[in-house]
Amino acid sequence: MPSFLLFLFFYFPFSWLTYSQSILIKSLRTYNSIDQTAAPIINMQDKNLSSLTIEFDVQSDYSPNLIINFKYCDQQWNPIENIFLLNPGYNTAYNLWLESLPITVNGARYHYIGHFPNKDVTFPFSGKWKYFIYEQAGGNNVLATGRFVVINPQVNLHVSISKDRLEGIAPDNSELGRAIDISTSFELPDSLFPENIMHLEIIENQKFDYPFIIKKEITNNRFYSWDGFSKFNFTIRDILPGNNYRQVNLLDKNKYVPPLTNAHFERIETSDFYKFHHNDFKGGSKLVNYKDDYAQYMNVVFKIRPLENINSSIFLVGSFNNWQVLPSYMLSDDNGLMSITIELKRGVYDYQYVTGIVSSDSVKDINWLTLEGNFWEAKHDYHVFLYYQSQNYGGYPTIIGYSKITSGDL
Repeated sequence: MPSFLLFLFFYFPFSWLTYSQSILIKSLRTYNSIDQTAAPIINMQDKNLSSLTIEFDVQSDYSPNLIINFKYCDQQWNPIENIFLLNPGYNTAYNLWLESLPITVNGARYHYIGHFPNKDVTFPFSGKWKYFIYEQAGGNNVLATGRFVVINPQVNLHVSISKDRLEGIAPDNSELGRAIDISTSFELPDSLFPENIMHLEIIENQKFDYPFIIKKEITNNRFYSWDGFSKFNFTIRDILPGNNYRQVNLLDKNKYVPPLTNAHFERIETSDFYKFHHNDFKGGSKLVNYKDDYAQYMNVVFKIRPLENINSSIFLVGSFNNWQVLPSYMLSDDNGLMSITIELKRGVYDYQYVTGIVSSDSVKDINWLTLEGNFWEAKHDYHVFLYYQSQNYGGYPTIIGYSKITSGDL
């Protein structure tokens, strides 16, 4: 009997005000109920991994009547309006129960925590999903949104990872030549059609906006083979392993006091190109319990003084912005001291500094290694998804295989 997996992650920084301009969703997180730090994978056949948690704070002058609407999406995360995929009757959580936060907590007034699936909400289709938080009286004004993936494995994926060096490239630093290769093989059951295999998608930790896609074609570092019957192999070479993540730990209530505090009191950060980080949450965060009197918000100042001559802009990226490299997280420059101030709730967060160039409303030429280094020892989870073009319900892309492999022990 195939197992059912649910892979979920969240959009943290994006919040919108309602028509009343008075409601703000903050610290939105979605995770496996047994581990708030990891990219949450829920196995519906495993009672220990069968619960999904959505949790957030609300800043509002009153207790709003909120709803969460869940929608099945295409591969670009656009909701599909196919009536057969709308899951009517089981796609909305109504009348969310909001608890009041301790009066000592600044920055928010209410808290929500809910567990899914349940009697009201189900996820019947394998693929990408999105959820939207509204105020019930606010029409279509979206307060916040999150994303997740539902997996219905019908195919066993055999995934291997190996240490390698970049082929045909001689970088200035030998460290930049370190790479890993990931190979995935599988055999289709007779019930599935080989021609409907679409592609393989690989996600590193929680960086879902920057996937590795291996299509049914051969390019410089992506390879595909098929025996003409049911056996397939997808291989990607030259993945740069990078580094484990930096962490900011705001748990010390005597040291980190609102409204303004430094991310690191003991030092100004520099490039960690040659420094390996040993411990992280693989892209996650751990926040204090919302009932804690010191579960406060504070403006946190991150400072870095790169020793290298950096020609691109520097951006802060981490679990607090869903690992999206955004123009709004670009550091300002004060005679070589780069800094940015962001609002964070008390907790521990994984993060990194990356370089890039702002173009229109996005960041181009993103480089994850310039300030962080590149180590074979970096311990990352690589999530492997196999996509298939289903012919049911008018046709839609579905995920028929999933596996996870961890690097760092090569």
